[in-house]
Amino acid sequence: MLTFRNLAKITHPERQYINLIEHIIKFGEKETGRNGNVITSTGVGMRFCLKNNTLPIFTSKKMAWKTCLKELLWFINGSTNNNILNEQNVHIWDDNGTREFLDSRKLYHLDENDLGPIYGHQWRHYNAHYNKKHGCFGDYKNKGEDQLQTIIDNLQNESTRKSRRHILTAWNPEQIDEMSLPPCHVMSQYKVNEKNELTCLLYQRSADVGLGLPFNTLSYAFLTHIIAHQCGLKPKEFVHFIGDAHIYEDHIDTLKDQMENANNNSLPEFPKIEILEKYDKIDNYKVKDFKISDYEYLDEYKMKMRV
Repeated sequence: MLTFRNLAKITHPERQYINLIEHIIKFGEKETGRNGNVITSTGVGMRFCLKNNTLPIFTSKKMAWKTCLKELLWFINGSTNNNILNEQNVHIWDDNGTREFLDSRKLYHLDENDLGPIYGHQWRHYNAHYNKKHGCFGDYKNKGEDQLQTIIDNLQNESTRKSRRHILTAWNPEQIDEMSLPPCHVMSQYKVNEKNELTCLLYQRSADVGLGLPFNTLSYAFLTHIIAHQCGLKPKEFVHFIGDAHIYEDHIDTLKDQMENANNNSLPEFPKIEILEKYDKIDNYKVKDFKISDYEYLDEYKMKMRV
C-alpha cells in the first residue's frame, strides 16, 4: 500500500496514482454503494511537488485540464449555477442539476441547473441563506463568511502569513441537505514556510479513483498556484488525503489497461504552468490568463461518470 514513508521509491510522481489503482484492485474491499458496486480502500494519500511551476496534470491518460480550470474558476466566483458552466461547454454537473436528480434530493424548490449551496457558495458565502434563484443570497444583508478572501488577506499579511489556521471548508452540516450533492473534497489547509513557500493540504472524504481523483488533484494544484500567485508566494507542494478511495466495477478493466500502459512505458513529465496576469481580486481570472506548456500523455481512456 502506498504511504508517505515510501515516496522516495517513486520515480515519477504519478506512480503514486498508478500504485493506488493497483493496490485497490488487489486488496480493496467490495461494497455496494449509493450509485453502484465498487472496490474501495480507506485512508490513502499522495503528494505532489509544485516547485518550478510544475502542475500535476496526469500523463498516463489525456486530461481535460481546461474543463477542470473552468470549474475551479466557477467555484472561486462563488457560483452554483450550472448554466454558467454549460455556456463554456462544461457538462460535468449536468446530471446533478436535472429535475429528476434534484427531486431525488427533495430539492423541489430549486430550478433545474441550480445546484444549491455547493462548493462555490461555501467558499465565498459560508452559511449564508440560499434562496431558490441561482446563487442569490437571501436579502443580501448577510452574505456569509468569504473564506477564500479571508485566507488570501491573511496570507498577504506578514503577521498572519505563517498561521496554521488558513482553512477552507465546503462541509457545512446546516446546509448539506440543501445541496444537490454533498461535497467530496471537504477541507483544505494552506501552510507557508520560512521560505514563503505555499503548501496546500486537502482532505477528501470520497474519491472516484478513475475519473474524480485526477480531476481533484489537478483542481487543487491549480488553486494552490493561483493563491500563491495572488499572495506573492512560491508554490511548494500539494498533499492529498483521501478517506474512501473507490473504483467502480465498470471502470476496472479500463484502469487495468491504463495501469499496464503506464507500467510498460515512461510517463511524460508533468507540464508547466504560467499565470499571465495578476488582478486585484481572485474573482477576475479567466482561462486565457493561464498558459500550460509541454503537456504530453500516453493515451485516452473513457469511463462513465457517476452522479
